[in-house]
Amino acid sequence: MRRWADPLPRHDLEVPDPEVLPFAIGTFDRIGPLAHADFAHRHTFYEIDFVTGGHGAHVVDLAERALCPPHLCFVTPGQIHYWRASGLRGHVVLCTDDFLLAHPGDREALHLLAALPWRRLDPAEAGRIRWLIRQMERERHAREAGFATALQSYLHLLIVEAGRLHRGRPPGGGEPAASLVRRFRELLADEDFGEWTVAAYAARLGVSASALNETVRQAMGATPGQVIRRLRTLEAKRLLAGAELSVTQVARRLGFADPAYFCRFFRRETGRTPGGFRDGVREKHQHPGV
Repeated sequence: MRRWADPLPRHDLEVPDPEVLPFAIGTFDRIGPLAHADFAHRHTFYEIDFVTGGHGAHVVDLAERALCPPHLCFVTPGQIHYWRASGLRGHVVLCTDDFLLAHPGDREALHLLAALPWRRLDPAEAGRIRWLIRQMERERHAREAGFATALQSYLHLLIVEAGRLHRGRPPGGGEPAASLVRRFRELLADEDFGEWTVAAYAARLGVSASALNETVRQAMGATPGQVIRRLRTLEAKRLLAGAELSVTQVARRLGFADPAYFCRFFRRETGRTPGGFRDGVREKHQHPGV
């Protein structure tokens, strides 16, 4: 049973090619108008944007981030995003989970990178990213023997390089508990998993609640319960901001049988009522400069 029937536009990766790969690369203009869509939507695939020009903002899960080219930004499946920008230039890399199978740690890395703040790249850093983008474009265009494997390898290098640019160890490292944390993150993103309790997550993952609690707390700096509440709150914000649903309908989509309890939950987590939050978002959209 799905957590909710999504009322927001959801885009699948469509590659009109007789030898379809779950991968696409090109400039914002070549990929098409959906690459710089100005309306809130979700993806079923990963998006890496190498922004080299333009001004305005990129809104990801209600967080408005000013463009600071050149920089990289990442969008993972299920996140809501849209562009509020003009003169947008750069390249877009799109891929599905299937394309990441050659390097399974890349999926976890992309989720970590999507959560990090952007940073402007210096000329040398931007040059390394641009070289990797060009290699992927060359492989995609030439389509020589083994080009799919080469694309996967260059994409892996791009993800590793992005991790290094944040001055930390490359994401997706080999900690003993990394597999459990990765599977926990994947289950968080699985809309077909209709539960919101730590016990349900632990049972699905085949571990005790205490083991899940300790592993996640050490790796993510928060308990599983805190992470799940944040996800539930974020999804509530997404639906309140981007869908024409009543507060009662939002509550039911998130598994709250009692709308009043949902309102108390939302206010405890955000300091605002659901209606007050929605009014604030609409006011900001009507008067973006305020």
